[in-house]
Amino acid sequence: MAADKQQNQPRRDRPDRQDRLDRLDRLDQPQLRRALVSLPSPGPDAFGRASERIARFMGTGQFLVWMTFVILCWIGWNVLAPKALRFDEYPFIFLTLALSLQASYAAPLILLAQNRQDDRDRVTAEQDRARQLRNVADTEYLTREVAALRQGLGEVATRDFLRSELQQLLKELENRPVLSSQDVDEELGQ
Repeated sequence: MAADKQQNQPRRDRPDRQDRLDRLDRLDQPQLRRALVSLPSPGPDAFGRASERIARFMGTGQFLVWMTFVILCWIGWNVLAPKALRFDEYPFIFLTLALSLQASYAAPLILLAQNRQDDRDRVTAEQDRARQLRNVADTEYLTREVAALRQGLGEVATRDFLRSELQQLLKELENRPVLSSQDVDEELGQ
């Protein structure tokens, strides 16, 4: 029974032609338009990261070895192979074109990578400058606090000062005659 209901109802996973035509006639809904070919849309920084990777690779010894190997194979093939199999004769114009094309793409990629590195260096320098200013401010604050503590300690009795005062009082007490309890009562007025 449930299978019969499913068969009788139209499928709604994909709109059929009539639904699309109905939607095109309506003015209260935007039309759905899709591009025939959808181009990839990488993030705004993806091209910069890719150019940095390419520039970084082009600056390695591995790239130089591979490039030298390809050029030697190219020249060797076009000099030593039978005439029918050669694709770039002696002036090697196609090789020159390929190397010029590689250089014309390499230069802007390297410049882009350098510009991105300059931007990173500028941000790092600004952060270092801000950190240095905070360190200077902290050092000045701590210098003022130490000066205030020294000034405050100048007014506080030190251990040596207290020891000398106590020794002086002890000498005064030793030089004083010993009073009896009657003498003490008389001095207090009792």
